[in-house]
Amino acid sequence: MKQRRPLLLATAALIAGTLSLSMPALCQTTYPNKPIKFVVPYSAGGLPDTVARIFAQRLGDKLGQSVVVDNKPGANGVVAAQAIASAPKDGYTFLVTDGSMFSINPAIYKNLGYDYKRDFLPVSLAARAPLYLAVNAKVPAATLQDFIALAKAKPGTLNYGSSGIGSTHHLTMEAMKASLNLDLTHVPFKGSGQSVPALIGGQVEVLFSALPSLAGFVKSGQVRLLASNAAQRSSQAPSVPAISEMIPGFDFAPIVGVLAATGTPASVIERISSEMAAIAKMPEVIQTLNNAGIDPIGGSPVEYNKAILGENERLAKAIAIAGIKAE
Repeated sequence: MKQRRPLLLATAALIAGTLSLSMPALCQTTYPNKPIKFVVPYSAGGLPDTVARIFAQRLGDKLGQSVVVDNKPGANGVVAAQAIASAPKDGYTFLVTDGSMFSINPAIYKNLGYDYKRDFLPVSLAARAPLYLAVNAKVPAATLQDFIALAKAKPGTLNYGSSGIGSTHHLTMEAMKASLNLDLTHVPFKGSGQSVPALIGGQVEVLFSALPSLAGFVKSGQVRLLASNAAQRSSQAPSVPAISEMIPGFDFAPIVGVLAATGTPASVIERISSEMAAIAKMPEVIQTLNNAGIDPIGGSPVEYNKAILGENERLAKAIAIAGIKAE
């Protein structure tokens, strides 16, 4: 026994030492153990920023760690892309953006410095924000069919407004024009803050815009909604038909999602995606997003990848139709 006792003590000490060394390692592998960052490639207040902040608050509650929204606008998404690329690939830095960063920007800007397939992994398709085809109340068109008939009866005489050349508003209309063989004159503005007042004032007869920008004018009878540019009707305005009901496959509603840098652990992507899907089903989240003209989705990485690739294909065709060249 006297000879065995030192051996037993040594063994016990070795086990205790091993446990003391392994505990910190176990703590370090517990995800998450520090704040998470959502990088948004736009200034505060826009669509991706709104989605990021609504989801970030609930995601932080679920994970037990704060989720901080970091706005990094500039250089057509390059600043945000560089922030993601330079961060450790440990699942604590994500990109929250709309699809234009991967569909419109690469088609109209040369040498962006980032590539969707090379640099990013889809995590969650968070939300969709349909745009609505709206006409001034003085335009004699109560339905989409009425408007199409009017435009064909008066080719080249109706003006449509947009948020600028290359905007989703512009490309949606160009795609619709091409599909229906319509002749409308484009009047670009600098955002909906200019184009919607132009619609109300009669400088343009029609445009696409988000529901929050139009809702008050619809209620006052100054504007009529004819259709939406999403693949299906929105719960925000279920009585308004989708253009896809007339043009199969028509879908230009902006999407917003979460992406990670290539190399991020699959287990982290799966965890964040699962939590985002659960958040998208929360009644208060649905209500808050709907009030902002946004439909929550909570799609998987596979669904998000499919949505991005589909949007890229549709917008590439619309850009070609619009005659926009890369600069």
